[in-house]
Amino acid sequence: MMMRMLDAGGMDVVTDNVRRADIDNPRGYWEYEPVKRIAEDASWLPATCGRAFKMVSMLLLRLPADYSYRVLFMERDLREVVASQRKMLERQGREPAAPDARMETMFANHLAQVDAWLAGRENMALFRVPFVEVLAEPEAWAARIGEFLGRDLDIRAMARVVDPSLYRNRAAELDTERQCSPGP
Repeated sequence: MMMRMLDAGGMDVVTDNVRRADIDNPRGYWEYEPVKRIAEDASWLPATCGRAFKMVSMLLLRLPADYSYRVLFMERDLREVVASQRKMLERQGREPAAPDARMETMFANHLAQVDAWLAGRENMALFRVPFVEVLAEPEAWAARIGEFLGRDLDIRAMARVVDPSLYRNRAAELDTERQCSPGP
């Protein structure tokens, strides 16, 4: 969602379209494969200056310290993240690495480590973006994002690409599922 917003707003985004849209991400993944190998090869990074690319939180720790970054950190309820990941793995015929509750704990611990690491980085400006709030108020959040980035972005165009119909695996629904599921 964020990469689509930035693109619609007029920001140059870095994506290679290698990972195609599917049932889990019907609007595409908006990834750039070299990002996944940042620990081994950061030679692509200078070409991205002033542009946006998508990166999972664990890879933030691998960004070279000799650049400055503006990080839009998408935040979502961990129950929703875990449910989404589990359903994607199931569709691929793969098993999750651990039960949902354990995965939530692992993600929470990871995010605490990332938060502590980011707090000590003078070369990183951080802006937290709550997923659910963007869905509820896309234009207001688009304006905040543009302000954080210091860019004159097309706020209305950014807001128009936010698609609440793609918000699946909602925490409230997951809580209901858990209450109705038999115990171990």
